[in-house]
Amino acid sequence: MNRARNTRAMRRRLVFSTVLSTAAATLGGVALPASAQSNYPNKPIRLIVPFAAGGTTDLSARLVAEFAGRELGQTIVVDNKGGAGGSIGMEQVARSAPDGYTIGMATVSTHGSNPAVYPRLGYDPIKDFAPVTNVAAIPSIFAVHPSVPAKTMQEFVALAKANPGKYTFASPGAGSLGHVNIENFMMLAKIDLLHVPYKGAGLALNDAVAGQVNAITDNLSTTLPHVKAGRLRALAVLGAQRSPQLPNVPTYAELGYKDMGEGGWFGIVAPAGTPQPIVDKLNAAIHKAMLNPEFKRKIEESGGTLVPTTPDQFKAQIQQAMARYARVAKAANIKLD
Repeated sequence: MNRARNTRAMRRRLVFSTVLSTAAATLGGVALPASAQSNYPNKPIRLIVPFAAGGTTDLSARLVAEFAGRELGQTIVVDNKGGAGGSIGMEQVARSAPDGYTIGMATVSTHGSNPAVYPRLGYDPIKDFAPVTNVAAIPSIFAVHPSVPAKTMQEFVALAKANPGKYTFASPGAGSLGHVNIENFMMLAKIDLLHVPYKGAGLALNDAVAGQVNAITDNLSTTLPHVKAGRLRALAVLGAQRSPQLPNVPTYAELGYKDMGEGGWFGIVAPAGTPQPIVDKLNAAIHKAMLNPEFKRKIEESGGTLVPTTPDQFKAQIQQAMARYARVAKAANIKLD
């Protein structure tokens, strides 16, 4: 009898001990984020770039990785995941654990034009992300081939109005940022240009330089060498201000087209649910990195300017881009599968 009672007592203690251990593990799981936040980061961080290596987005990301990684005392590994206008990479960021060890480089494409033109986008640009900071604003240029008899944007608009559908413009593809931006311009200027979509920005730019198409809008960094060489003529800059590299070329706003916005930007986002202390630590490290003269110099060489923001300011910029491109996509009936 005593032996049976002792056995039952041992079993009860074992069960009770198991319950306590389970409860402690559960409580520990709840408390873990606070501990993880205080020790963050204690392993390498992955920075997903939703475009191929070598472009302006990639350049900005690699500067963040190098200089912010120094501030955080951890390696930031750049992981290029291109495809579908940046949507594939951004979806991976959205589906990652919200622990600060996966972040992404958001652009006006991934968080502005893509939501407007892809009805089945695999992520919500607001609900699925925690904005960290904007990093750089990169203007684009509207340029024409020298064979086009227009020296200014006013002259080009007059030509286009006199010849509806005659003049062509190249884009990296249907629904791309370049396409949507020109659709917006056509509506604002009340002109009709013929869209020629390409499979990539490089091919579009090559044909614009060769005169196979009349006009193109592309990042300043890639278009500028052709403008300086006289192979293209810049008529307008899509940016908050004139480019120091092209001081005589007006912005769209100066020309009366304020609803074109202020050009492209590249910023950092984390998955939704990332603890605020981690977001704040990333924000502070990136802002300190942006004070490095080498960081600033390389951004300026690409034609950009630094635009550090708070998380809330960056969220507001994303919302403004979404609203603008949603209007354009609806008016121009741009929808992609």
